[in-house]
Order: sequence, then C-alpha cells, then structure tokens
Amino acid sequence: MSDKPPVQDFATDFDHTDTAWVKDPYPIWQDLRERCPVAHTDRYGGAWFPATHAGVSTIAKDTEHFTSRAVIMEVGRPGEEALPAPIGVAPPITSDPPFHQIARRLILPAFAPGVINELEPQIREVCRGLLERFGDDEEVNASWDYARLIPPSVIRQMLGFPEEDTERFIEIVHMITESVDNSEEQRLAEFEPIEAYFVQQIEDHQANPRDDLTTFLLNAEIDGQKLSLEHVFGTIVLILVAGIDTTWGAIGASLWHLAHHPEDLARLVNEPDLMPVAVEEFLRYYAPVTMARLVKEDMEYLGCPMKEYDWILLGFPAANRDPVVFKDADQFIIDRAENRHVAFGLGIHRCIGSNLARLELRVAIEEFIARYPRFELAEPSAVTWAPGQIRGPRQLPLRILE
Repeated sequence: MSDKPPVQDFATDFDHTDTAWVKDPYPIWQDLRERCPVAHTDRYGGAWFPATHAGVSTIAKDTEHFTSRAVIMEVGRPGEEALPAPIGVAPPITSDPPFHQIARRLILPAFAPGVINELEPQIREVCRGLLERFGDDEEVNASWDYARLIPPSVIRQMLGFPEEDTERFIEIVHMITESVDNSEEQRLAEFEPIEAYFVQQIEDHQANPRDDLTTFLLNAEIDGQKLSLEHVFGTIVLILVAGIDTTWGAIGASLWHLAHHPEDLARLVNEPDLMPVAVEEFLRYYAPVTMARLVKEDMEYLGCPMKEYDWILLGFPAANRDPVVFKDADQFIIDRAENRHVAFGLGIHRCIGSNLARLELRVAIEEFIARYPRFELAEPSAVTWAPGQIRGPRQLPLRILE
C-alpha cells in the first residue's frame, strides 16, 4: 500500500489500492452503478472504471477503440517500443487483433478440457499434502498455507520449473500485480532479476528439452517460423502470473465465505453433487480478476471524454453484482441455476485457463471440507485482502471445529 491520500469520492477519484476499496469494494461499486456508472480518476495518469455489466461488456468486446497492450494499471505509461503492437509483452493477453487469434490458438490445446482434467489426481495430491502439514492444529491459515501454494505447484509442473522455486513464483506475481504505485523505472529495475530467472529457465529447456509447456512453446511455429524468444518469454510470464494469483484469490475467498456461512458449508459437505454449481456461484460472487485496457485515441465513449492512453479498469467482479443482469445479485445463492457470470472476462481475451481454474477451485474446496467439515473464522479482524487487480484474502486464519 502507498502513502497516497485516501479517496474522498470514488466517482471522481477512484483508486483500486485504496484501503476502503481493498477491504470491501462491493458497496463502492453499488454506489457507482447507481449514480456514476463510469467513474474517473486522475490517479495513474488518468483512468476510467465502468461499474455496470453493460459498460464492462461494451468495452471488453471493443478492440477498435481499446488496446490490450498493457493490462496492469500502473503509474507509468510504457511507450510503443516497450509494448510492440500487436504482439505485446505477454501474448496473447497483451496482443491485439489480428495477432491475438494466432497467439491464442497456439496455446489453446494445452488448456483443453481433456488435457486439464488429467491433472485432477495431481491437484488432489498437492491439496492433501498441504492439508497433512496442518496435522492436528486447531487453527490454520487457509489462504497463506493452503490456497496460496496450490496454483504455483500446478503451474510449476506444467512449465517444468524447479519445485524449490515456488516461493519465487509468488514474489514475481506480487511484484507484477501489486507494486503498481512504483515508477516505471522502479518497476523495470524490479523486473530485471525476474527476467534473468525466466531466461535461465528457457536456456535450460533449450539445452535439456522435456515434455512440458515450456519446451512446447520453444518448438511451436507460426507460419513455419519458430516463436521468437520474446514471445516464449512473454507467454511463460503470462501463464505463471495469470495462473497463480487469480486462483489463489478464488480459493481463499470461497473458504472465507464458507467460514462464516455454516449453512452453505453444511450443504456442500452433505450434498457433494452440488459442488459444480456452487463453484460457479463462488466465481460470480467473489470474482478475483479486474483487467485493464488502454484507450487508443481521444474520443467520447459512453458519455465520457476519454484521452489517448487513459486506462480502462474493467470491473468484471462489479459486473457480476449488477442487478440488471443477475436476480438477487447481492446475494450468494449456492444452488443458483442460471449463472452467466463474467469472472473469466468477455470478448476475445476471455481467460484461456478457465478449465484449470475451475478444476483447482473445485478440488481445493472438496479436499478442505473433506478434512474439515466444520470451521469458522478464528479472528475476523485478522483477515487481510490483496490490493490491486486481483482480489482475494491473503491471511485467513480459521478455527477448526469438532
């Protein structure tokens, strides 16, 4: 968190790292939907936040007026030389059409349902191993010591990276997604050792090919040409960052919910067939990801005077609570039958890893409640939430009940 002054009015001066937003953004978003559906701020060099489902959907699907060359809203504005269009630094999420489709199609097979479903035994083994570490503890930190460690274990094996580097992966995610108040120079300096690490992993895979996603990318071709090392590098960074913090947040938020909604916990314990439907409601109600775009040129859009390179913060979690689209939107309904949520985004950049995220979330909850069918928050005031564009509890002390 920074030393910036607190926000007085989120409609005209919003900040997604403000203490109030981080702690509980939902009343803020509801207020914005009712009186200012597209908020503005001069912070971060100028940014807009559509709080309605309609506003988020319109912008997310519009690749003519908005570019995805940068997706993490920060103080700096990388220039064209740092964000070469249309590829971007982390394809395909930072790629614009027409290259986006090429880059996305390239890695789709690695995240197909059949491929991902084969990972279920591995994910269960990871979850059970983490739960075994708790032993007979009467209090456990379900976020830091459980949810936090599941995604990097899975992603590490997919990429073929060393097991001992799990903590390093989390540090990388923290730097990229949370240190957004640092200057561009600071962030570039912080990224240098991260870049060196990924280069080392790529070089190791070039010298010692194996059956993993990194080697797949090194052997992949577009129009008969192997991918540039910059493309391979960027896609690996994307998979690591997008695959860790987001799922950590989703698992943690789901366990946080169950800790103070014993009726929902009891239903999941006693009605295991309910789990797939419940997972979708967890994703809607506690959607972890807010994604950024940049305005391509000065224009009037949704009634707003947007300027070139203004940020757009796409509030997918806010869209999921819009009562215009969802009946009883502000209520968590564990058996909600109709649930066309946008937790995984909209448009061409809809999350390519949604199958993996759903699987990890389901298995993580199943294994936790199988071991601990009754639990509660140990100290509600000790729960902390991540700042920035990925929402989820970072500290989640739970008391295990008999």
